[in-house]
Amino acid sequence: MDIQWYPGHMSKAKKKIAEDLKLVDMVIEVLDARIPISSRNPDLPQMLGKKPVLLVLNKSDLADPIYTKKWLSFYRQQGQEAVPFVGQKKQGIKELLAATARLAEPTMLALEAKGRKRRLARAMVVGVPNTGKSTLINALCPQAIAKTANRPGITRSNLWIKAGNSLELLDTPGVLWPKFADQQVGFHLAVIGSIGENALDVYSLACWLAKELMQKYPSSLVERYQLASLPEHPEELLEQIGRKRGMLLSGGIVNMEAATVLLLQEFRNGKLGRFTLEKPE
Repeated sequence: MDIQWYPGHMSKAKKKIAEDLKLVDMVIEVLDARIPISSRNPDLPQMLGKKPVLLVLNKSDLADPIYTKKWLSFYRQQGQEAVPFVGQKKQGIKELLAATARLAEPTMLALEAKGRKRRLARAMVVGVPNTGKSTLINALCPQAIAKTANRPGITRSNLWIKAGNSLELLDTPGVLWPKFADQQVGFHLAVIGSIGENALDVYSLACWLAKELMQKYPSSLVERYQLASLPEHPEELLEQIGRKRGMLLSGGIVNMEAATVLLLQEFRNGKLGRFTLEKPE
């Protein structure tokens, strides 16, 4: 399966982001803690130039905590501000706000040097679809404003939102890049829900995920689905999952479509376990 997905609105959103960078002091780039490499848009560094960036490892409650710590250490050793976050549970707000204050301090000092008063720090929130940008904004704001949903493409226009007494946020649509040179990246993005379902062969995606988890987290599969042992092939794993969960058609045939959906859903919502698919180099 070749995964490529770049709807027309993303090209327009990319241009709008580049135009609006002059309005902000920093950029908050929201990553999925399970795939920190694949959920970073490779086009952003050139667009952002020298603009300060805070990396937010969102959905860290779904990621392997051991590797989340390793990722944070990796970024900080490079001099990059990075924090863990769980937008839906509003965890990590204090650490995130402290990091934005550090990044905004040079701008505030420059204002004072010119005899001007400090103001709210201004940050643009960017990221690929479905990493939780809007959920992060809602967690930071007294009242939920940004629309959220567990599918890509919800935010379509830029939106300024005041977050407390120190920060003002500019929400932006999720943006991918025109072509995935590495199909591993495409699979990673698809499995967390960043790719439109109409661009996918969901069964092939579930087989890919099954193979990854069989290699990296075999005990989690055995425990969750109460298997005697893991089969050799991912297709056989999906069949065993369907049979264990009673997903049977007439004649005792496993409903493979239902088993496929189940595996993907339980990975995405954390019921299957906490997994990180990419490790720091």
